[in-house]
Amino acid sequence: MKILILGANQVGTALAENLSKEANDITMVDSDAVRLREIKDRLDIGTAYGHPSHPDILARAGANEADMLIAVTDSDETNLVACQVSWTLFRTPKKICRLRTNSYVNTANLFRSEAIPVDVVISPEQIVSESISSLLEVPGSLQVLDFAGGRIQLVAVNAERGGFLVGREIRFLREHMPANIDTRVAAIFRKDRPIVPKGDTVIEEGDEVFFIAAREHIPFVMKELRKGDKPYHRVIIAGGGNIGERLARKIENKFRTKIIETNIPRCDYLAEHLVSTTVLCGDSSNQDLLLEEGIEETEVYLSLTNNDEANIMSSLLAKRLGANKVMTLINNPAYVDLVQGGQIDVAISPQLATISSLLTHVRRGDVAKVHSLRRGAAEAIEAIAHGDKNTSKVVGRKLSEINLPTGTTIGAILRDDKVVIAHDNTIIHTDDHVIVFLVDKYRVQEVERLFQVGFTFF
Repeated sequence: MKILILGANQVGTALAENLSKEANDITMVDSDAVRLREIKDRLDIGTAYGHPSHPDILARAGANEADMLIAVTDSDETNLVACQVSWTLFRTPKKICRLRTNSYVNTANLFRSEAIPVDVVISPEQIVSESISSLLEVPGSLQVLDFAGGRIQLVAVNAERGGFLVGREIRFLREHMPANIDTRVAAIFRKDRPIVPKGDTVIEEGDEVFFIAAREHIPFVMKELRKGDKPYHRVIIAGGGNIGERLARKIENKFRTKIIETNIPRCDYLAEHLVSTTVLCGDSSNQDLLLEEGIEETEVYLSLTNNDEANIMSSLLAKRLGANKVMTLINNPAYVDLVQGGQIDVAISPQLATISSLLTHVRRGDVAKVHSLRRGAAEAIEAIAHGDKNTSKVVGRKLSEINLPTGTTIGAILRDDKVVIAHDNTIIHTDDHVIVFLVDKYRVQEVERLFQVGFTFF
C-alpha cells in the first residue's frame, strides 16, 4: 500500500515507524528539512520537502499513485487543504485528517465529497478524553480498551497483593468466579517481559495483567486481581484546555469535578460552558490551593496541561499531598516509561491513542478496531472473520486448531450481538468479530494473513 504521511511530528514519525515495517510504501512530507533527514536516516521511507498542502509538493511525493493520505501536521487548516487538494487533483482514494479544533470536529455535514473530502477525522483531544473517562469508570485500571462497540473490554491492571488470583494459577480463575461470568487473561507483562498465559501460569504481585471480558463483567474480574478498588467520587483536573474541557463535560454528571486553569479568560469561558464543574482560577502547582480544595480527599488528580514538565511536577505534588491516584498527560514518549508505576499511577500518551485510531484504518483485511499497547510494542485487533472452512484459515476451526503466531492470543468473540469468551474448544464462525492480542506487534502481518480469504483481503 502506498501511503503519504503529512507531518514529521511525533504522531507522523510514530505512524511511519509502525507502517514502514509492514511492507508499506511510505513517503513523509514536511517543510522541516532537518527533521526529514533525521527520519530518513532511521527509517526506510521516502521523503518530500515542502509545504504539505501545496499541489506541486504532493505531486512530487507521489500523490497521483497514493492509496491513502494521512494528514497529521500540527495545523488543522493545512490538513484540511491537503485532503481537498489530494482529492481534487489526484483522486486519492482514502484521506485521513487529524483535527484538534472542536469547531471543525463538531460541525455536522462538513466532511463529505462535495464539501471537504475527508474520509476519516481523527481528534486526539476526543480520543484522549474518552480514554480517561474509561479509566475513571474502572477504578484500579491502567488501560481500558473498547471492542465490538463497547460490548467487550480489554483491561490492563497491576496485580496487587490481596487479590485472590495473585500467587495462584490462572486456571483457578474460572473455578472461583460465578458460573455466569467468564474471562480470559490475554497477556501478562512481568518486569516488561511478555508472558503468554496458560492454565498453570502463576500470577505474581506487580504483574501487568491484560484480561478480556464482557463490559458488565469487568468489575468482577478486577476483584480477582486486586483487593477491591473503591469507586471514584472526587476528581480534580489540572488544565482547562481542549482535553480538560472535553473530559469535564463528559464526567461532570458522574463525579464531583473541579478544574484548575491559570488563564483568566479561559476560566470565564469554562465557568460559562460547564454545568456542574467547579472552575478554579489558579496554579495547579500551588500547594496552598490544592490543600484548600481538599486534595487529600480526592480520589483522582488529572494533570492535563500541554506542558509535560508542569504535568509531572504538579502530579508529584498532588500525590505527596494525599491524592489517592494521579494520572498525567505526557506528550514526550521518552518520559512515559520513566514516570509510570512510581508516584504517577497512569501516564497518558496522546500520541499512542492517536496512533491506535489511525492503525484501525490502515490495517489490511476487515479490521474494525486496533489498539496500540505497551508504548507500541503490543497490539490488540478486532478482526472480522469471513469465508468458510475451505477459504479461511480460521472459520470453522477450534482455537486449538488454529496456527496462531507466537505470542498471539484470541481473547473473545462477538457473535450475533453475544459476547463469547474464547477457549481452546471455541469454534470461529463467519462474521464473528474476533479480538486478537499480540505481545509482539511485528507479528501483525501473520495475523492479517490468518483472516485472509482466498487471495484477497476484504
